[in-house]
Amino acid sequence: MQQPYNTLIAQLQERIDAERIITDPTLTLAYGTDASFYRLVPKLILQLDNLEEVVFAMKACYALNIAVTFRAAGTSLSGQALSDSVLITLTTNWRHHEILNGGEQIWLQPGVIGAEANKLLAPYGRKIGPDPASINTCKIGGIAANNASGMCCGTAQNSYKTLAGMTIVLADGTVLNTLDDASVAAFRRSHSEMLDDLTALARSCLDNPPLAEKIRHKYRLKNTTGYSLNALVDYQDPIEILQHLMIGSEGTLGFIADITYNTVVDHAFKASGLFVFADIETTCLAVSELSKTRVAAVELMDSRALASVADKPGMPDFIARLGAEGNTEAAALLVEIHAEDDPGLSEQSDALTNLINGFAPIETVPFSRDPQVCAQLWGVRKGLFPAVGAVRETGTTVIIEDVAFPIEQLAPAVRELQELFTTYEYHEAIIFGHALAGNLHFVFTQAFDTDAEITRYGAFMDAVAKLVAVDYQGSLKAEHGTGRNMAPFVELEWGSEGYALMQQIKRIFDRTGILNPGVILNDDSDAHVKDLKAMPAADTLIDKCIECGFCEPVCPSRNLSLTPRQRNTVYREIQRLRRSNEDPARLAQIEHAFQYQGVDTCAATGLCAERCPVDINTGDLMRKLRANHSAMATTIARWTADHFDGVTSVTRLGLNAANGLHGLLGGSAMRSASKAARKLSGNRLPLWTPHMPRSAGKLRQPSGLKINAIGREKIVYFPSCASRNMGTEKDAMDARPLFEVTLSLLAKAGYEVVIPDNLNSQCCGMPYQSKGFPETAHSKAKQLEAALWQASEQGRLPVLMDTSPCASLSKDTLRSDLTIYEPFQFVAEFVMPRLEITPQDEPVMLHITCISRRKGLAGVMQKVTEACAKRVVIPEDIQCCGFAGDKGFTTPELNASALSPLKAQVPEDCREGYSNSRTCEIGLSEHSGIEYRSILYLVDKVSQPVAGK
Repeated sequence: MQQPYNTLIAQLQERIDAERIITDPTLTLAYGTDASFYRLVPKLILQLDNLEEVVFAMKACYALNIAVTFRAAGTSLSGQALSDSVLITLTTNWRHHEILNGGEQIWLQPGVIGAEANKLLAPYGRKIGPDPASINTCKIGGIAANNASGMCCGTAQNSYKTLAGMTIVLADGTVLNTLDDASVAAFRRSHSEMLDDLTALARSCLDNPPLAEKIRHKYRLKNTTGYSLNALVDYQDPIEILQHLMIGSEGTLGFIADITYNTVVDHAFKASGLFVFADIETTCLAVSELSKTRVAAVELMDSRALASVADKPGMPDFIARLGAEGNTEAAALLVEIHAEDDPGLSEQSDALTNLINGFAPIETVPFSRDPQVCAQLWGVRKGLFPAVGAVRETGTTVIIEDVAFPIEQLAPAVRELQELFTTYEYHEAIIFGHALAGNLHFVFTQAFDTDAEITRYGAFMDAVAKLVAVDYQGSLKAEHGTGRNMAPFVELEWGSEGYALMQQIKRIFDRTGILNPGVILNDDSDAHVKDLKAMPAADTLIDKCIECGFCEPVCPSRNLSLTPRQRNTVYREIQRLRRSNEDPARLAQIEHAFQYQGVDTCAATGLCAERCPVDINTGDLMRKLRANHSAMATTIARWTADHFDGVTSVTRLGLNAANGLHGLLGGSAMRSASKAARKLSGNRLPLWTPHMPRSAGKLRQPSGLKINAIGREKIVYFPSCASRNMGTEKDAMDARPLFEVTLSLLAKAGYEVVIPDNLNSQCCGMPYQSKGFPETAHSKAKQLEAALWQASEQGRLPVLMDTSPCASLSKDTLRSDLTIYEPFQFVAEFVMPRLEITPQDEPVMLHITCISRRKGLAGVMQKVTEACAKRVVIPEDIQCCGFAGDKGFTTPELNASALSPLKAQVPEDCREGYSNSRTCEIGLSEHSGIEYRSILYLVDKVSQPVAGK
């Protein structure tokens, strides 16, 4: 590493923890990846914890003239979040927020995810204006820095238009809070020259009417090409000019440390409809008329776009029929309307239906308020991008460009764009977009592995730039930001005068040019075809990954090691190095690092697949890599499966022994001894915690239970191996093991319980599957299937499994005519209707397990818990606990990282938490400070049999 960086690191270590100053080449590759089709590897990554650290780091980089780039979620598509120098990312400590003025404003730090901001505002009937498609992943810092918009946002509700104020850190480390009078006054004194320069720049625009009018014209369209020059004609106060120039500046002018938005109304009454027209001309004429109404969103989809999703589940039947009939001219509009009340929505729906019918649609799905129908319609639109990504050839990447045309010229522009696809042989390319703003996205696949492919892409982009910026005077980047991708074309779009203004703005803010160089302004006319990201084949399980990062917010290891996107990036590099044999030492280093960073710390929950546009489950790859066992390990796994009863008996003995030592030594000494033993073993021994369960003892039906014998029904109860072995913790509120509580509850509800034969030998196979022994897992599953088939009278009786992971795996792997339930759904359907519930006053925490989220049970879990307690707290930012079977014991740092936000969210008067996974509950108890247990304990505690039955 060059000397300036060594000097920088030495300085940074004075104030910043060494583990947050990252130089490891595997991690810089992984953490430096973003959603664009460019690849730069940082020399240094800083994970900064607070504003003081940002100021300190920026001053150090400024003094040494070292380039700095800021990264939020890394979902940017144009290459603006990459660096081959210093990349600054933010820790989870940048997620603070405050609701202001009854929800009319919201103060946000840059680490807050956009959808989280809207969730905070939902009780007030408000939302932030920007609504990018990546809102479930992208963060406020990126939304503001890119002036991201979206489907309903248009140009009236983006960050520029809804900005109330912000805190900025400039290149030299100066901090300005534009909402603090004292900060503003101090800044006016210390940076008077800068403010004078901005005032003079604005005056020069107003003194040049043609230039001023050009600027106004450009921003009647969606436009994120270059800097926000509209600030120079919209405002006179240099502080207002400064903060509005920061919007859309992509980190090239400074760092946005927080932002306050003026929020917008989130209408409760909504409806959506889909309308297909004979050709693009008719479609665009309809758009022109719709733009004159109060419609909320109009999404255009061309014929190729419709064809790309024709075979997807849930699509309207006529979409496939259009393709079958060879209709290559049709185009569709997906229209959404909002209103303040029900009559207003009906009135608007009727008026718009009459308007649209005037353009003779050939197929329609009329306006509907049904959430399921609306979700289906928007599924058409949201399926377009992944539809292209899923069918691309291995080794290619998916490129999505976004441009804007004047609405009145939309039809010929689309025609000419389609002709360019044909000319440059992008036959898979599709067009869709936010038609009200003339904003079109086009998606195509591209390889960058040969000079010929790069040349083709370069020529195509030259042609697109001319078509959009010159022929139609449109925007080359409507909402995705300029980045590196369009930097060479900024002058083409804006002309020499506009480009000169941008160069002056850059010099005023960043005289030494250290802030994100090469982004927005770039003197290299070929910058857009350099540093291109290779996408080599790695494994069919992940080859479709487009590195968008949508998976990251739900990954339990995201703050510990790698995310699914990063795992895929590193594994691709491993496979490339294996094939090329170009650097054996580098390969050995990255393979060694990946074992822990990638394989060992992956919880393999599958939540990533739920968020992935192309349904990739990176956990499947990690399990596959774990399956590379020795013959001895495979033999041992088979032996334990064949002797499962004996193995679990030994487990119970071990739990009893640990509990005895706990009683003898006390919690503190026991914890210290466990940590010492684990350290001496090289972290091979599992870590004991005070919440380690006691042995559950032998399964027996508790005495004293009275079962109503009249007309009782049978159910099958399969206590999981976890609940058969693991009892409660030492000082539990209710010492009964879970199977006793379950039998008690079923007795209250009047059920006769059937227990499968050879119970202690039975297992769903989960322990073997998670450790990479799929054949052994399958064998145990088949054994359980036979037992349940017999116990359920050949599938006639429902089966209750008392932990959600076992129930979920069994539903996926056992025969479909077995009806299997996890605890919450079973209680909701079979138990609560037979009981009198008296909800308790004491608050409870509820943990929704990752498998329950995947199976769509979150709502059921919340409903059941709220029926049993008057106050239920579901913690934010915890999608998975990270216990992952036994990783809470073997890799406890994964569990600790995933649950790091939990303890602070437990109310002071709360003493109990509930879930539906015994192992998860151990980690939840450890990291919350309260006892977590199965929801069946709570239901049993607050319920009584219905009187008279």
